[in-house]
Amino acid sequence: MKNPWVIICLITIILFGGAFWYSKVVDNKNNEGVEIVQNIKGNVEARVRLVEYSDFQCPSCASFQPIMDQIFEEFSNDVNLEYKHFPLYIHQYARQASVAAEAAGQQGKFFEFHDMLFERQVEWSSARTPDTLFVQYASELELDIPKFKRHMKSSVLRDKVNTEFEEGRQAGVTGTPTLFLNGEIMKYDSYQSLIEQVAFAVNPESKATSGSEETKTGVSDVKFGL
Repeated sequence: MKNPWVIICLITIILFGGAFWYSKVVDNKNNEGVEIVQNIKGNVEARVRLVEYSDFQCPSCASFQPIMDQIFEEFSNDVNLEYKHFPLYIHQYARQASVAAEAAGQQGKFFEFHDMLFERQVEWSSARTPDTLFVQYASELELDIPKFKRHMKSSVLRDKVNTEFEEGRQAGVTGTPTLFLNGEIMKYDSYQSLIEQVAFAVNPESKATSGSEETKTGVSDVKFGL
């Protein structure tokens, strides 16, 4: 009679091998059609480049978005913005939200999904299963839902989010939102200061006073880096 321990070991190897093979098949399916793209809006040829490291579950980041909208309204032809993920560990669902936004981006709707996440931050961040809401948002944007669901589980997109987080840490990002202007980290303590710096970068001869007053932003200043 054969040693039972040998048989048990063989069965264990077969089971683990089968599980590993199946997980690879599923992972390949979830990554099918995924392309790594930069999330950039604005004039791609503009000489003024903004990079925003942000967290979809960060309240300050949500408050910050109307100011970014104003910047693009005023300087749409002269500025471009690249969004990079910096999901803070204190925010339970921030990474899930980032991957969901990337999944929407695979269908050309990153910034539309980005806007919905910030507009409805309170809703999904307090939900027990935010992925259900993410699918609802994707449906409202008329995305291919089976594809969106697969890509929400994509290891390639998850790795992209993690890579951008590490890039941010290496660049000196410690909180959100953090902005870089033409490769230099921006220092500002008010929305007015931020808009003036962008305006000056667009036109160094300008005193950057037009449209920069707090009363014209429609939003009062908040503390940054939360």
